[in-house]
Amino acid sequence: MPTVSIIIPCYNEQASIALLLNAIYHQTYQRAEIEVIVVDGLSTDQTRAEIAAFGEAHPDLDIRILDNPARTIPAALNLGIRAARGQYLIRLDAHSMPYPDYVTRCVNDLEAGLGDNVGGVWEIRPGGSGWVAQAIAAAAAHPLGVGDARYRYTTQAAAVDTVPFFAFRRELVNRIGGYDETLLTNEDYEFNVRVRKAGGVVWLDPAIRSVYFARATLSDLARQYWRYGYWKAQMLRRYPQTLRWRQALPPLFVISLVILVILSLWLPLARLILAVESVLYLTVLVGAGIHLAVKKRSPSLVIGVPAAIAVMHLTWGTALLVSVLGKAP
Repeated sequence: MPTVSIIIPCYNEQASIALLLNAIYHQTYQRAEIEVIVVDGLSTDQTRAEIAAFGEAHPDLDIRILDNPARTIPAALNLGIRAARGQYLIRLDAHSMPYPDYVTRCVNDLEAGLGDNVGGVWEIRPGGSGWVAQAIAAAAAHPLGVGDARYRYTTQAAAVDTVPFFAFRRELVNRIGGYDETLLTNEDYEFNVRVRKAGGVVWLDPAIRSVYFARATLSDLARQYWRYGYWKAQMLRRYPQTLRWRQALPPLFVISLVILVILSLWLPLARLILAVESVLYLTVLVGAGIHLAVKKRSPSLVIGVPAAIAVMHLTWGTALLVSVLGKAP
C-alpha cells in the first residue's frame, strides 16, 4: 500500500484543528501508511496544544509539526512537501474535514491514472452559529456566488482547471516545481495551471468529498474575497490566458457602478441606468435568496444570501481592480 503524506498549512486554528485530525484518524486508508505534517505559522493561540493533546491521545497516528516563520500558505506547503516521506501527497486545510474514504479515493484515482492531480467536492458548512454564518455557507455553494467553480457543487467527474485539497505523486513536484511563494493567495490555482501547461490532467471526482467551514461573518468574508481578488490579478499578470468570463464580471460590474455614480451627478440618463442596473442586480440576488430559503426552509436566507453574494462580488471585483491598477508586488 503506498505511503501518504497529508500536508496542512495552519495558523491559529485551535477551534478546528482537532476536528481535522480526528477526520484523518478515522480514514479507511491504513493508518500506518499515513503521516500528517502540520506546518504552523507560529500560532499564538492554543493550536499547538490541541495538536499535542491529540497526538498523545492517538499515538498510532504519525503527526509532525513544522515551523513556518514566513506565515504564508505557499511557504507552508513547500516546507511540508520537502519534509514529506510519502509516495503520495495530499494538501488539506485546517478549516476542512475529509470524508472517511477521502485518502483511499484519492489514491485509487491516482493509481487508475485518472489525473496527475486529483481532488473532490466541498460540502460547505457554516463556520459559526447564527443566520449570517448559515447564509454565507449557502452563498459560498451557489453558482451565482462562485460562478463555474465546479468543485463547490458538481456531481459529474471531469477534467477541470483546478480542485481544492488535492492529491498528487511526489514526482509531479519534481516535474513542475513547488508552490510559488510570491503568490500569497490563489496558490493552488497557479499550481494547477502549471500542471495543465505541462500536459497533465487535473481531475475532479465528486465521490471525493470534504467538509469546508465557510467564514462566519460578513467582515471575515469581505477580507477573504479581497485577498482572493487582489492575488487573482497578480496571477493573471503571469497567466493572462487563464482569465475566464465569470472572473471578468465582478470587476466590470464595479467599474459600471463607479462610472454611473459619477455620471449621475450631472446626467439624468446615468441615474436611470444606475437605478435599473441596481434593481436588476438586487432582483437576481433576492431571487437566489428566496430559492435557497424555500429549499432549506430557512427564511433568513432571503436577506442573508443576497448580502453575502454582494459582499463576494463587490470585494473581489474591487480588489482585482486595485491590484491591476497598482504595481505588482
